[in-house]
Amino acid sequence: MAASLVFKLHDRGPEVVREVLLERGWEEYDEGQQEEEDWNLYWRGSTFCNSEYLKLLPWQRLNHHPKTAGITRKDFLARNLRRMRASLGSALYDFSPTAFILPNDYTRFLAEYNKLRPTRGSPVYWICKPVDLSRGRGIFIFEDIRDLVYDCSVIVQRYISNPLLISGYKFDLRIYVCVKSFHPLTVYIHQEGLVRFATEKYNLSSLHNLYSHLTNTSINKSGPYYKTKKERVGQGCKWTMSKFRHFLYSQDIDELQLWQRINNIVTLTLLTIAPTVPSCPNCVELFGFDILIDGKFKPWLLEVNYSPALTLDCQADITVKKGLISDLIDLMNYSSTDSLRERAYHKQRYNVKNPNLGKRQVKFTPHKLKHSLSANGQGFPPLRVGDFIRTFPFNTATLKASQHKLDVKTVIQELQKKHFIFLNEYLT
Repeated sequence: MAASLVFKLHDRGPEVVREVLLERGWEEYDEGQQEEEDWNLYWRGSTFCNSEYLKLLPWQRLNHHPKTAGITRKDFLARNLRRMRASLGSALYDFSPTAFILPNDYTRFLAEYNKLRPTRGSPVYWICKPVDLSRGRGIFIFEDIRDLVYDCSVIVQRYISNPLLISGYKFDLRIYVCVKSFHPLTVYIHQEGLVRFATEKYNLSSLHNLYSHLTNTSINKSGPYYKTKKERVGQGCKWTMSKFRHFLYSQDIDELQLWQRINNIVTLTLLTIAPTVPSCPNCVELFGFDILIDGKFKPWLLEVNYSPALTLDCQADITVKKGLISDLIDLMNYSSTDSLRERAYHKQRYNVKNPNLGKRQVKFTPHKLKHSLSANGQGFPPLRVGDFIRTFPFNTATLKASQHKLDVKTVIQELQKKHFIFLNEYLT
């Protein structure tokens, strides 16, 4: 009888991962009962150290690729987007407001502030965020530079003051993105994400009211109107993406162009780090892309979350996140790796009983896993796994461009060509 698949959770969380894996017949790793290397998946919220990547055996997976902070730290993301704008043009990377990293960029910010400061007409608003905090902590919005006060490294961006509203409430989209591999680049977007609402109606006259301007659940669930049934939004502060799609349909809004733009944002953002992420075929990564839609229906990238929250605060969380984790496990295609651990385990026991026969044992390394985990050889990875849809590579040219050293220039050309073809079809 084949051994059950085994998972390890760092600091005993997140609970939804444990629940899904146990329901699928996995066993949780028991340090007192099992060998140190007798596990298939190690999941943790924080980063793994380099030695943990180097020690990986062929049947083992980690839930993080190495060195992806280039998009998940706000200041690193700002620098990488700035670099891509400089080399590829601002028109292509126009999906994130220009960011100033203070205090270093204060002079540049001051020049931009003075240039945009209106002598008459509409005011200009700014948003300030600490570079390395999450869940909305330390964020504030201001109009007057005299209100810009900070005691740590921060990002300042022009505030998108014309967001698309639903019954007067601001919202953003949490898009779940799985990078199955950086070499070759293989990207999936989950079709069932979350829509996160502010719990008080949008009002530019009250910039200090975080319940009106921020959509972070950690902030809004402590707000006075969180449990109130709000017009159209309902109780709480979340919808499933399915419900949002139904809303768009009810308003006769064609969503195709929106999702095409969001797919492009994801790809263009990942291209900022993909060439420099070390190859590690034993890894998979789940990112949370936060997207704001403005009043002209243009999507904007707010930030990319490392280890997006998997807590279950409401029914929308349960519906989305349990399915998300289940699909992520399917995407890892574990049926082909369990036998590796089983054979190695029996071989180890045999070598203990017969030590002289074990001297020529070949040591597994992560590099030897490339062939056992690659899907379809040189062909395309599966197009769909559960609600995960492959968005990259999206044609033969991008497949070839990512097979060896990532050819960013070719990928960009194919993205532009794809967008042009889509617009022609969309407008005719």
